[in-house]
Amino acid sequence: QVQLVESGGGLVQAGGSLRLSCAASGGTFSSYAMGWFRQAPGKEREFVGRIGRSGGFQRYADFVKGRFTISRDNAKNTVYLQMNSLKPEDTAVYYCAASLNLVPDSARVYAYWGQGTQVTVSS
Repeated sequence: QVQLVESGGGLVQAGGSLRLSCAASGGTFSSYAMGWFRQAPGKEREFVGRIGRSGGFQRYADFVKGRFTISRDNAKNTVYLQMNSLKPEDTAVYYCAASLNLVPDSARVYAYWGQGTQVTVSS
């Protein structure tokens, strides 16, 4: 059983940056691909990006390409989401998730989820 805890959310002005962290415990972190998702009010949860077990196999949603970067530190059991050039439409609750799949792009294949952290971007 893997527990995930996100942190680093907050309020930022448009154009600013935030770095989210997701700390994992209770499992072998390096066995899991990690993903980031987000859910805005009144909208469905959407895929933001993912990173493979050793840091490769990265993929990002089109709306964050060039602005967001995912990284991981397996020694610290932590995955990060660096968000730059933030826009008001990036406002959402951001979730990290863990999957045993090699290249998980669907929320359905993620077995473990964090509780989410709120990101609010003001205009």
